[in-house]
Amino acid sequence: MAAAGSGPGSDPAAGARFFCTAGRGLEPFLMREVRARLEATQVEYISGKVFFTTCSDLSLMKKLKSAERLFLLMKKRPPVAVSPLDKGKILNEMQRLINDDPGSWRKAISLWKKLLELDTKRENFPQKDANPLKRKAGENEIIAAKKLKLEETRVAGESHREGRQDRLPEDSAEQGDAVTRMDELHQQGLQNTVEKAGGAQNQEDLTFRVSCRCSGNVGKAITGQEVGRVIGIALMRQFGWKADLRNPNLEIFVHLSDAYSVVGIPLFRVPLASRTYIQTAGLRSTIAWAMASIAEIKPGALVLDPMCGLGTILVEAAEEWPDVCYIGADVSDSQLLGACGNLKAAGLADRIELLKVSVTELPLPSQSVDVIISDIPFGKKFKLGKDIKSILQEMERVLRVGGAVVLLLSEDHHQCLRDCGGRSMPLTAQGNVADPEMKMLLNPGRTGAPDTASPPHKADSLQCPSRMLPWGSLVPVECFKVSLGKTDAFICKYKKAHAPKLSPAGCHEPGAHPEMAAMQESRSLQDSL
Repeated sequence: MAAAGSGPGSDPAAGARFFCTAGRGLEPFLMREVRARLEATQVEYISGKVFFTTCSDLSLMKKLKSAERLFLLMKKRPPVAVSPLDKGKILNEMQRLINDDPGSWRKAISLWKKLLELDTKRENFPQKDANPLKRKAGENEIIAAKKLKLEETRVAGESHREGRQDRLPEDSAEQGDAVTRMDELHQQGLQNTVEKAGGAQNQEDLTFRVSCRCSGNVGKAITGQEVGRVIGIALMRQFGWKADLRNPNLEIFVHLSDAYSVVGIPLFRVPLASRTYIQTAGLRSTIAWAMASIAEIKPGALVLDPMCGLGTILVEAAEEWPDVCYIGADVSDSQLLGACGNLKAAGLADRIELLKVSVTELPLPSQSVDVIISDIPFGKKFKLGKDIKSILQEMERVLRVGGAVVLLLSEDHHQCLRDCGGRSMPLTAQGNVADPEMKMLLNPGRTGAPDTASPPHKADSLQCPSRMLPWGSLVPVECFKVSLGKTDAFICKYKKAHAPKLSPAGCHEPGAHPEMAAMQESRSLQDSL
């Protein structure tokens, strides 16, 4: 597949072809986001990746919140035929990626340089002749990459939420300085990339490295190192480029799987998912943003996270939806101190109020909150059954009629809520309510017209049944199965109706809620952005 809509060498304004990597289960969120932010077309996805065409510049693409990394797409092909007894044939296929169409590679590199140069002009980075830290020209980006690697390794090794950071934040000024330095490193890294790419007057002067990943049966037959070595040799012979594993002008990313072969160029050295405004990492920022994106946050709303931890969800929401009042609550002093540090580092301390209270005893009037978003702890100390029921009952109390609750639930918690419910309510492949009676409960003023709010795509992650909650008025709307690394979880959305009276079997009694007013329909991501 060409790197651009009308060929990889076309002008960026005409639209180029890109792809983003995403956590498993976040592909539907990313598809909606690229349509909304970038006015993207030809949006499609495979597991872990979303492909799209857009004429938006890199400054807009930097704002993608549900993506991990952004790439300029060079080639997308069917999978390589795998034969464990003929590794040479596989390697020969890799050489053909370069040798069969060298012109498309040259055009893609030209487009890559144009995108970076245009972005540099828009950002108008200040030129600094003297580095106050007296480091060499490429070391800032190396330091940033090392910090990010250490951070990702630390987060991956922690259990969810029980491994929350208990480290107390140091002086707030130092925290702000640290975030500022990371932001500067991010910008300096892009600037250095542009300068080095521009300094290579001819494509033959480029230095490069190849990052290759092999998965599935392909990974059993051959290693990424072997593939990278063969592709690297082919690039050197074809274009005269020089390999530089430490600090190259250009990185080539290759992913071979049983479903596809993808080649791309990463556009930023620092991943989009690495937020410069998060001081102490807690919940993955892409997950936090995805939860907020379906919560129907509107200007002037009151948004509550009653188990806020380090405040990641609140920070992500406040960065995206500023004209809103946010409240975070937690019973842990260390968590609240960490959250306070994150709020100060992000410049949001005056917009988010933190309270030390129990989630089962919220000091808020009934029906006073518009939106609740929360990551329910997965730890062994947190019991299922009674505890989660009392928590959700208190959430239901403070939530206004028509308000939304978005929860991140473990598989056990999700199963518990399903089992204690009285009737199943399957969702469509798009995550919409499929049961006609449930549609009337959520939107009694509608006449049964098909719901077209969600993007027309299939996502197995949304095909999980949910149930009516037995304590009254929270009606399940959407459910997304997502990956947290070592474990899976569910992003579940509920809306509050007037408290329905449930029979012992959990079914609605006739006439139990004829006076229920129509809830406001879920606003699309385009409107919320």
